[in-house]
Amino acid sequence: MARTTTAGMVVIGNEILSGKVTDTNTPFLAKQLRAAGVSLERVIIIPDEIETIAAAVGEYSRDYDIVFTSGGVGPTHDDLTIAGVAAAVGRPVVRHPQLERALRDFFGESVTEAKLRLADVVDGTELVEDGNLKFPTFLVDNIYVLPGIPEIFREKVGAIRNRFATDPFFLRVVYVREQETTIADWLDQTLEAFPDLLLGSYPKLNNPEYKVRLTLESKDSDYLENALGRLLELLPAEAVVRQE
Repeated sequence: MARTTTAGMVVIGNEILSGKVTDTNTPFLAKQLRAAGVSLERVIIIPDEIETIAAAVGEYSRDYDIVFTSGGVGPTHDDLTIAGVAAAVGRPVVRHPQLERALRDFFGESVTEAKLRLADVVDGTELVEDGNLKFPTFLVDNIYVLPGIPEIFREKVGAIRNRFATDPFFLRVVYVREQETTIADWLDQTLEAFPDLLLGSYPKLNNPEYKVRLTLESKDSDYLENALGRLLELLPAEAVVRQE
């Protein structure tokens, strides 16, 4: 039986909600998780408020195998994610001695209290080290606390991906030249026969080649191929443009 690992993502930042900054971390993480065989079940975007962060992270930590936070990690007044995660798990924020030493060595005489706040973690945090990372990733129970800066976020996700990789999803794609309204019944019949199939239908407007792209996914390759065969039996041959 293929393993299914579920994940939730909490995006934190007033700048996202106000439209000042465009969130690019969510689509990046979604693709990385899919490639790692992890099912991203839910994403929420919330403001920089400790109580709101605590409520969202606590709920997601209970509901999903893994949680990822994005944003609110740093030395400024609106970086409240650590405090929010601490409230979610019911543990205090402490200054990590290893991180404090590293920061003092790095900044030398220019070190300040604001810079040292980068060493503040939730009590019991695991520091996930990687040879390519300049700064470790924080893991609190099943919660990966990640920065919002896209370049650093991507670096950290890439470094830790093998920690949660599981059985992969298998994917087949069918392009059809019929409208969704025409093929809807055939899609329903396919799902009736294969209820565990992950079937997506995506219309494409003004495309001369096809009108709908269908995606079929499963962690069981045989199940997927059988479902694909059933769908192709139902679709008129002239409706299928190509397969991938």
